[in-house]
Amino acid sequence: MSRTTFIATGDAFITRRFPEGGYEGFEAVRELIQQHDVKFSNLEMTFHRQEGYPAAFSGGTWAMADPEMLDSMQSYGFNLYNTANNHSCDYSHGGVLATINHLRERSMIFAGTGKNLADASRPCYLETKETRVALIAASATFHESGMAGGQSGDMEGRPGLNPLRFETIYHVSPENYQKAKELAALTKVNASMENSVKNGYQNPPEEGILPFGCYRFELDTKDWIESRPKEADMARIEGEIKEARLQADVVLVSIHAHESDTENMKVPAMFLETFSRRCVDAGADAVIGHGPHELRGIELYHEKPIFYSLGNFLFETETVELQPYDAYVNKKMPVDTKVGAYMSNRSKNGTVGYGVLHEIWHSVMAGWTMENGKVTQIQLYPIALGMDRPRSQKGVPVLTGDEKTLQYLAELSKPYGTEIRIKNGVGYIDLSC
Repeated sequence: MSRTTFIATGDAFITRRFPEGGYEGFEAVRELIQQHDVKFSNLEMTFHRQEGYPAAFSGGTWAMADPEMLDSMQSYGFNLYNTANNHSCDYSHGGVLATINHLRERSMIFAGTGKNLADASRPCYLETKETRVALIAASATFHESGMAGGQSGDMEGRPGLNPLRFETIYHVSPENYQKAKELAALTKVNASMENSVKNGYQNPPEEGILPFGCYRFELDTKDWIESRPKEADMARIEGEIKEARLQADVVLVSIHAHESDTENMKVPAMFLETFSRRCVDAGADAVIGHGPHELRGIELYHEKPIFYSLGNFLFETETVELQPYDAYVNKKMPVDTKVGAYMSNRSKNGTVGYGVLHEIWHSVMAGWTMENGKVTQIQLYPIALGMDRPRSQKGVPVLTGDEKTLQYLAELSKPYGTEIRIKNGVGYIDLSC
């Protein structure tokens, strides 16, 4: 009988070296991770020593850590990583390539970024004693400049991440459709498009479709929001899954996505649900989501787990060592400002933002077992990241056995029909063998 165990964590935004022997609570986390065959984390950082120029746009905080932080990540025992996220290109193409080099120097197995689109899109492979595991990684949250580019017959491709683009359609009632038409006429927001149509360079929109700048309204009987993955990206990722299915025993997909179709960030966007299910249909055995820095529900689709977000694993954003000119200018601060003062200003001395949101600092690590190609059980281990600790100490995970976190995740998972059984501080999802 083939039996393989997996454990996956959410975002690892690491900026501080671990003390000798690890921090208090480190050993218990490390021991749990090392009990598994396949050990995954999302690296939401670039790792280099200013080997890339700061991009004009960042994922929020320009994310750069000394490559030695990769050694701290490895000390947990992780052996599989995603590198595609909204921080992948914070230091432009040089930062992408430098991070890749530092990962490869340490023989770390990763997917999601590369020297061109084909390189960023392809699976990586992990060999375990009984199972060969493939990982395909992508991000839906990114600035367009961070997309990897494909090769042409004449030119090299562009370094970057494996993109999952999506489109959003705003379905509106006849009353609101008319309001949108009137507002478009008043603001001239579509003037450029209308001139292109008049001059024959662009086809007019279909009946019942109203472009509104970069947005799209569609006449409907009621108001609702639809989002869906761009087919070109979806098809490319499905193709990589099918290739991996031929070459590996287990196929994992990792997706970084902040988006929701509503103001409730706990609910994944429709395109993310569609993407995840199509990945399973294409041959994925599990989809590991992360990005919004908080938990989202778990779905069992054809008895394959979809973790819509595993929240945070390491969250040390405020102790990043350096920030570029753009960060200070964007906050209207002097360019000789130091990072500590910048972070205090951004959080209004710790009174607003992520630092005061309970759900950012409580999460789970998800373990599961596969026997003969089927998932038989999922285990959920609550962790806390020290929300109430000082900036210099907060952000590292410790096991808590906190059943309130598990009950909260159970509520988030109910819309998917997923039941979480809680026993002795661990959550269980049982599947048929």
